Amino acid sequence: MANPLQLRAEVLANHVEGEYRRLVLRAPGVPERVRPGHFATLAVGGPNSALLLRRPFAIHRADPRAGTVELVVAVRGAGSAELADSRPGELLDLIAPLGTPFPLPEGPATALLVAGGYGAVPLLALGEAVLRRGGQVGVILGAARADRLYGVEQARALTRDVLVVTEDGSLGMTGRVTDPLAQAIRAIDATVVYGCGPMPMLRELSRIALDAGVRCQVAVEEAMACGTGICMTCVLPVVGEDGVSRFVRSCTEGPVFDGGRVRWDDRGRVPDDLEGAAAMGGAGR
Repeated sequence: MANPLQLRAEVLANHVEGEYRRLVLRAPGVPERVRPGHFATLAVGGPNSALLLRRPFAIHRADPRAGTVELVVAVRGAGSAELADSRPGELLDLIAPLGTPFPLPEGPATALLVAGGYGAVPLLALGEAVLRRGGQVGVILGAARADRLYGVEQARALTRDVLVVTEDGSLGMTGRVTDPLAQAIRAIDATVVYGCGPMPMLRELSRIALDAGVRCQVAVEEAMACGTGICMTCVLPVVGEDGVSRFVRSCTEGPVFDGGRVRWDDRGRVPDDLEGAAAMGGAGR
């Protein structure tokens, strides 16, 4: 887990980008600690609100020279709607960076970045890090429709190898973001696939990458209550390097996991062979 700070971060800007809002926050001391894949949490509602839980957001950008971090907000409920309406000058209760970042290749590599919706948020800075190491990058961006895509122009500034896929055909190819994945892996001779987006997408992405014999790292979008590893509500069944399956916390051991080690079919249940399953009495079955 990262070494996070909690502070009152000033809103410097709130940009409308499609269906999303990009918040630029002044957060001294935080950007130096951020790596691609880290996330942040923001408090909502104020001290007398019934909105008790913090809201987690992938960190989009971190600029140590400016002392700023950028978060992208998708409105899902009252808490995110409140944050989306934040105005410059407001102070937000921020904890960051949190979680485990994407592992970077040790040397030059060819990475394929695959994002569903605003899953592109943590991947673009990751792509820049791969390029700085002398590697190459391809990008696939997908969403239900054009206004739910994020980072198309940023991706095109990063590389010429960009595919855009929408389910309704409103921009780019028609279909799901994973449809061209196998072909794209071969086309750029990818040595690693990085993904972020809805869980069903990550499950399919992991399967395709493994079938192609390519390493796969995914940032999961699992619901989190605390974001700091205390409440155990974001656990996933994952096979460890020792071959033993355990529940691990998405907020501390993740949100980035080896996609081939996540037991996607067993989400929401306690598998019989999970370490400690007998003591749980078969909960969730």
